[in-house]
Amino acid sequence: MQGTVRVTELAKLLHVTEMTIRRDLSQLEREGLVKRVHGGGISVRGRSYEPTLALRNTVHIEEKRRIAQRAAELVMEGDFIALDVGSTTYELARCLTGRRNLTIITPSLLIATVLANHPDIRLIVPGGIVRFGETSMIGELSQRALEMFHVDRLFLGVGGIDAEAGLTEYNWDDTLVKQAMLKTAKQVIAVADFSKFDRIATVEIAPLNWIDILVTDQPPPLALSEAFEKAHIHVIVAE
Repeated sequence: MQGTVRVTELAKLLHVTEMTIRRDLSQLEREGLVKRVHGGGISVRGRSYEPTLALRNTVHIEEKRRIAQRAAELVMEGDFIALDVGSTTYELARCLTGRRNLTIITPSLLIATVLANHPDIRLIVPGGIVRFGETSMIGELSQRALEMFHVDRLFLGVGGIDAEAGLTEYNWDDTLVKQAMLKTAKQVIAVADFSKFDRIATVEIAPLNWIDILVTDQPPPLALSEAFEKAHIHVIVAE
């Protein structure tokens, strides 16, 4: 992510007037989120800034739902799957509530509440420490529990995807949990909307070649697309 946007580009992308964009940029500047420059704005957020789960559950919702619906098609009856923490995996969990004969393990208490009362889904939640705000299980107990299970498919959420930096996340504790799930998954499927492309968060999760499939909502930029091809990653665009 370049960090700088122009008013004309945003107006075209969002199908609104340039006046609307200028007004919104002024509001964001008052909130300390961007710095106005001639013709656009620059983000003042560092790489360590992690949008809250509550906020992530309100942005790019339609894109995430399309991704979730397409990713759900990759789940087979009888599968043992792991659902990572995140707003897109939360939408995926909602898509799976009517499925039969699934075993699902997740470190997300929010996802667990979606799946808990469905008799055809065997739900496993690892122990650990509850991370405030994210309602995710973290800590050594959670990591050890997740490493015990060998799942058919892991649906992985990420903070950023970059051709050079690979898969990155904002929080160290969450990253350790993701790495624990990565160790034992037979197949790794990353689910990420276009806003994660060319973004580098604080902590490296893994190189790109640790994932097998990426389900997204838009074709990746050229450099990232070439990196996916080099890493033999199958990209599925949820139209």
